[in-house]
Amino acid sequence: MTHLPQRTLGSTGPTVSALGLGLMGMSDLYGPADEQESMATIHAALDAGVTLLDTGDFYGMGHNELLLRDALRGRNRENAVISVKFGALRGPDGSWNGVDTRPAAIKNFLAYSLRRLGTDHIDIYRPARTDVSIPIEETVGALAELVQAGHIRHIGLSEVGADTLRRAHAVHPITDLQIEYSLISRGIEDDILPTARDLGIGVTAYGVLSRGLISGHWSADRAARDFRGHLPRFSAENLERNLALVEALRSVAQERGASVAQVAIAWVLSRGQDIVPLVGARRRDRLSESLGALDLQLGHNDLAAIEAAVPADAAAGTRYDAMQMSYLDSER
Repeated sequence: MTHLPQRTLGSTGPTVSALGLGLMGMSDLYGPADEQESMATIHAALDAGVTLLDTGDFYGMGHNELLLRDALRGRNRENAVISVKFGALRGPDGSWNGVDTRPAAIKNFLAYSLRRLGTDHIDIYRPARTDVSIPIEETVGALAELVQAGHIRHIGLSEVGADTLRRAHAVHPITDLQIEYSLISRGIEDDILPTARDLGIGVTAYGVLSRGLISGHWSADRAARDFRGHLPRFSAENLERNLALVEALRSVAQERGASVAQVAIAWVLSRGQDIVPLVGARRRDRLSESLGALDLQLGHNDLAAIEAAVPADAAAGTRYDAMQMSYLDSER
């Protein structure tokens, strides 16, 4: 195992690798995945020094946690910081049926995750979305009891707004906020990121490549045949405009001897030591490319060129469809 640059998640959280690996696509939403390649990618990440591994109990209805368990077999459990999202309700047809963060439900979700993961504790446990029927104070209070009992070590949140973040943190320290943050999704900069910093809460940024849209590997003639087909930014009327931004970013990247993905990831890394990007690589080559972003040092002129190529609010379309946007406390 090698060592990557480290960052600490907030004032109360663990120290982790400066890049984390998001495992969702290995089980769900991005079409069929090669399980052997997924396992090899997780192993390659661990060998490269990646310590933060992000999953959800509803990714593939438990498949993702089982995959992670198998990948960690024979490895030192303490070298992995496992982050788990819970609460999203699924149907046997893969449908989405809301969110449940009742205290009894939380204990139930956790019991199943611990068994699937083959571990006696989860490092960071977080509701995937807020449950509008349950006050956030009640949700965090239940999680605090699980910290006290030793079943989880830290409490995280996902996609919550500034007010919810303050209310939650008043009950128990929140280690990190997992939220979408990229060159074309910069909404957190207005209120959410300043609030997190004021409270000493870290940010784990997902969607740093906007689900492949700004990776430099997407093309106008590539149809989105998975859940991206429902995302407005991939729609026919928006895709051309968004890929024009990518081509502008490609010019910047080429001048610096880097790939588009590396520049996009490095930009998120540059936003502060309290931000840890999650990359959703499903293959070893994509992982290797992403890790190369850690070697890319962006100066003032580089950042200015990147933001001139992709100005804030330049993307066409919202990041989710209307139904999924309605679940986001961060967008209210």
